[in-house]
Amino acid sequence: MENQATQWRKSSYSGDQGGNCLEIAETPRATVAVRDSKNPEGPRLTFKPRTFVEFLEWTTAAE
Repeated sequence: MENQATQWRKSSYSGDQGGNCLEIAETPRATVAVRDSKNPEGPRLTFKPRTFVEFLEWTTAAE
């Protein structure tokens, strides 16, 4: 899915959570990939950019 140049990043809200975070990256195929920082070689979710925004809106709606 991604090549070695993929730049994964965590939210600035993650702080020092002992590695229990989600990471995101923009992929060469113009998608947003999401993975578990504890298992970087594990499964990943991929979203089209607009769908990722909708996902974020849905997950933060209960706050």
